[in-house]
Amino acid sequence: MQKIFRKQIFLPQDHGSWVFIFSPLLIGLFAGGQFTFASFSLVVAAIAAFLIRQPITIVVKAYSGRRSKDDLPAACIWLVIYSIIALAALTSLILQGFIYVLYLAAPGIPVFAWHLWLVSRREERRQAGVEIVAIGVLSLTAPAAYWVGVSGYEPAGWWLWILVWMQSAASIVYAYLRLEQREWKSLPNRWLKFRSGWRAYLYTSFNLLIVTILGIGVEFLPKLIFIPYLIQWLEALWGIDHPAVGWKPTRIGIRQLIVSILWTILFILVWR
Repeated sequence: MQKIFRKQIFLPQDHGSWVFIFSPLLIGLFAGGQFTFASFSLVVAAIAAFLIRQPITIVVKAYSGRRSKDDLPAACIWLVIYSIIALAALTSLILQGFIYVLYLAAPGIPVFAWHLWLVSRREERRQAGVEIVAIGVLSLTAPAAYWVGVSGYEPAGWWLWILVWMQSAASIVYAYLRLEQREWKSLPNRWLKFRSGWRAYLYTSFNLLIVTILGIGVEFLPKLIFIPYLIQWLEALWGIDHPAVGWKPTRIGIRQLIVSILWTILFILVWR
């Protein structure tokens, strides 16, 4: 019984990943303009699907010899609990006429299978490409929440997905840079600092440029949509010039979380 309530069994251990489910959900909900029972059902389904990853991962690790098989009963119990919750929430969405929203979950199946395959081979760590693709799947909760809020399909939902995914991808790349910096033995010169951070600078600069152009050229997008991306770009510049040498991962994660929360709030305010 004690093992059932071990957080390593039923809660994701990569704490920074929580922002990647709550940020698109909140953006979609606020963009939709109203919170209905269907919105509640979607939130429950999305969070349950997000949480189910942990017990399934434990099961795969147990069968691949990475964890004790004594963890299997507890993991299976939480797998069943999350599955029942997700199924109930999805059934609620279907009964309320939002079956088309469920189609957005389809890309998540092969991506999740890919992740589990890497877990079985002990190769899931430091897979930036996989994480960026997975974040794209999580970002689909933004259009889902938006469509539920407006009670129907609207093309603007796809813009929300793209805009959220762009920010999340840049955030992943920047996080890898900061984790790399913490292992440096000393501070390099400015040229070497920027050379090591070119990818994060490229991602954030591309995002800022594109959203600025879109804000001007796409009629229904806010003209000030560039503001949250400007914050992220400035953070990347600061992080490149101020390497996280000797920082603890927790400190890096907290700063990333603060920036992501600020980005989410600004995006919601600008979009509305």
